[in-house]
Amino acid sequence: VLAKSELMDTNKGEVVDVIRPYTPISANNQVGCFDLLIKDYGENGFMSKYLCEDLAVGGTVDFKHIDFNVKIQAPFKHKKIGIIAGGTGITPMMQALHAILGEGSTSATTEVSFLYGSQRSDDILGGEMLDAWAKQHVGKFTHVDVLSNEPEDSEYSGERGFIDTAKIEKYLPKASDGDDVMIFVCGPPIMYKILCGPRDQKEITGVLGEMGYTPSQVFKF
Repeated sequence: VLAKSELMDTNKGEVVDVIRPYTPISANNQVGCFDLLIKDYGENGFMSKYLCEDLAVGGTVDFKHIDFNVKIQAPFKHKKIGIIAGGTGITPMMQALHAILGEGSTSATTEVSFLYGSQRSDDILGGEMLDAWAKQHVGKFTHVDVLSNEPEDSEYSGERGFIDTAKIEKYLPKASDGDDVMIFVCGPPIMYKILCGPRDQKEITGVLGEMGYTPSQVFKF
């Protein structure tokens, strides 16, 4: 969806229309409302700061549905789905997980594994929901955080560094499983470049290409 609001641009000294795209994380069968997961960038974020800090209860924001931005529709036919996401790229993955793990799901998926890259533990978005799903769907859903800039003396004991060949081999379904496998990728441009090639490029290059994954096994959000 597109969100639009009239906000004061302090640099220009005038009110301007601010428009930003967001992906709802709620299920399609939720009628009358939808949920957004928004990272608050503080003073560095125009719309995000407004939505997270300044918008009063009862205030309004305009939203518009974007038909062409619907990337792939559930239910999914693949038995094994691997998810790679970075930062706010988690939001379309949350919607996909609703379709797979939610009540009444008709997806054929029996195994979902999720590698989620963030810089620090306090950058992780949707962690409570992911943990709840993992507890509710033991044996079907696992998620692994990968932190690239977490302080060495923190209590975090999970994976560190970046999502790479070793972590993909360890946690995600294999390319050799053929048509039963689909890998979803969503994140910043550098993640696509390193892992699978640019979003507008059908060919699979980068790490996933080197590991033998084909265009029919990788979906770039």
